[in-house]
Amino acid sequence: MLIFAASDKGGTGRSVTSANLAYHRALAGDDVCYLDFDFGSPTASAVFDVADARLAIEGGGLHSYLDGQVVEPERIDVWAVTEHQVLRDPPPGCGRLVLMPGDVGGGEFATTGDHVRLCTDLLMKLSYEFDLVFVDLSAGRSYAVDMVLEATARPEMSHVTARWLVFHRWTRQHVAAAASLVLGERGIVAAGVDRGHDEEALRGAIRFVRAAVPDPESPLWSQVSPTQSAWMRKADADLKQLASTHGIGYSQVLGSIPLEPVLQWREQLITDEDVLDSQIANMETWQALSRLAARITDDKHWEQV
Repeated sequence: MLIFAASDKGGTGRSVTSANLAYHRALAGDDVCYLDFDFGSPTASAVFDVADARLAIEGGGLHSYLDGQVVEPERIDVWAVTEHQVLRDPPPGCGRLVLMPGDVGGGEFATTGDHVRLCTDLLMKLSYEFDLVFVDLSAGRSYAVDMVLEATARPEMSHVTARWLVFHRWTRQHVAAAASLVLGERGIVAAGVDRGHDEEALRGAIRFVRAAVPDPESPLWSQVSPTQSAWMRKADADLKQLASTHGIGYSQVLGSIPLEPVLQWREQLITDEDVLDSQIANMETWQALSRLAARITDDKHWEQV
């Protein structure tokens, strides 16, 4: 299965959440591959703590592959080369966790037919080799988004299941922008239909993920004033109504990630040690990531409503 991670803009938690979902699925025994298609800022390796390994693949990453400079993009075995000590000792029964990074100094580029062909070949090959393939896309209606829409519309990809996670923060601006990215006049759905996708099927393959969502009932906010508490509840209710009005209401949401200081201050993988031993991360965040990771392949959460 292919999982495309998109967002209206940067700073939505798209990359760090997607990386954590890939990590959770690998822990559960799945073979997982993570492609850094955020061509303007290919930094996923930092989330997996493999920055030194990334420096060694200059000229051999996804940019080089899509430009036809190398036959195969570089692969990084996260368990083997990560600098994160917990990840260096994965538990028995876990699956593979492979990162395909972008080139050092890589940037956005206009895609051609050759790029699409190579992209299609890569996605086809990886969909056979891995249980799940996460594709972290550049923010907005980018060249990366257009390229994978065109690749997945090709007849040879018709048997490969592809799903989309669209990330946004829980603010008025992000709700409106995420809705426009998907449902706007030049959004993902319209662009996909133009390239040959069935509109109903494409809509059914898209779900939203809300990141950094404050819970007004959480003890974390127990010290705020009564006036602030009332305002937070009102703002949250207004956002729920706004999301519903824009067509990305509760029925279109796959999951929400609570406001988590660890993810805000340092974009990283959250391990059980972070929650249970050092206690620098919250159990609610671990549970939210675990639920979201399970729902990705649970068909009942993708039924048309």
